[in-house]
Amino acid sequence: MDAYRDKPAATLPTPSEPARIERPSREEAEEAVRTLISWAGDDPSRGGLIDTPARVVRAYDEILRGYRETAETALDRTFDDVGGYDDIVLVRDIPFYSLCEHHMLPFFGRAHIGYFPTDRVAGLSKLARVVDGFAKRLQTQERLTTNIVGALETVLAPRGVAVMIEAEHMCMTMRGVSKPGAMTVTTQFTGAFRDDTSEQARFLTLLRAGDAR
Repeated sequence: MDAYRDKPAATLPTPSEPARIERPSREEAEEAVRTLISWAGDDPSRGGLIDTPARVVRAYDEILRGYRETAETALDRTFDDVGGYDDIVLVRDIPFYSLCEHHMLPFFGRAHIGYFPTDRVAGLSKLARVVDGFAKRLQTQERLTTNIVGALETVLAPRGVAVMIEAEHMCMTMRGVSKPGAMTVTTQFTGAFRDDTSEQARFLTLLRAGDAR
């Protein structure tokens, strides 16, 4: 059985952790939804809408639960026994959903994570938890990319990290230029991936191999 290591969260700062503010009450949040419904031109007291404020607040409580999670918690268990393995660990096609901080409209897609381990690795499901923890906040795709990289650098201290995110943004689909299907791609490389372009190419080749399945 692999040995594992529990990391105390207090010793691991979360990259780009948002400032803590006093949260309004659930009742205040529901009243804000009623105001928005009225602003849109409808009656929040009519039958079809009377329970909508409560439903919206419950939905946002789930969609934005990342504010109550930390990357340290997601990566609290790492495994020391890697059997001498020192090549790329790659988890691709991690689905995610987030909310654009500019319009509070969804963006969604896939995250691909690769890293060169040193003396420990993360459980594969933990990488997906890191993606979710940062995606379930008001976000930009660029910051989501750097948040994931920073968390892996902090906790795993690998020889290098590679992250690619491909996403469709509803603020481009539902409004503005109205271009459904347009994909935004962001990447960030550190360590061995940043310093050796052949390793970047190998990471991208492994991703393309997955697309050819």
